Amino acid sequence: MASSNSKSTNETARKIFKILLSNPRIKVSWVRAHAGNIGNERADQLAKDATQHGQPYSHTKLPKPHIKGLLRKRMLEEWQTLWKNGDTGRIIYNIMPSVSLRPTNWIREDVIFFSQHGPFPAYLKRFHLSDSNYCSCGGIGTALHYATECIYTVSWHMRKPAPNFEQEWLKRVANNLVSRHKIRGIVKFMSENRDLFRPPQ
Repeated sequence: MASSNSKSTNETARKIFKILLSNPRIKVSWVRAHAGNIGNERADQLAKDATQHGQPYSHTKLPKPHIKGLLRKRMLEEWQTLWKNGDTGRIIYNIMPSVSLRPTNWIREDVIFFSQHGPFPAYLKRFHLSDSNYCSCGGIGTALHYATECIYTVSWHMRKPAPNFEQEWLKRVANNLVSRHKIRGIVKFMSENRDLFRPPQ
């Protein structure tokens, strides 16, 4: 068989030979045709069907940029579907519902604030890293609390949104560079002064 001959000039046979060489557990043997072997009979039937009813194979060379464009589009579509129907990252999804390959220019502090996974007592309590979700000032220690009402972060305060407008408020803050500088200041201050925000024992 050509596939077992390392000197074969057939490109397909040489590829098969390399695969067999790197997978010694795969054994290839000759099977007599029309001897009642179910798999062989089925392969023979499929080959006949292909020659009689199959479509001719067209090896059309497409420009690489065109292929890359098609793959990029398909990848973005699949990514968007997964992002839309996912179970995690819903807070970020509400801020950025559409996927994109363009960078957001978010830094670490932005990610911490908008994901609300950081030095916030409400987050720490949720994951059993703290016994209380209260800030030392007496309020519930959410990211919104520190951005709008905590007495320790008053230098960076923004106007507090109505409860039913919190998601819209987060979108506006995410898209406003001045507001993003404020939340960066809050997160840095909290990270450097963790003891200040711990609830009283």
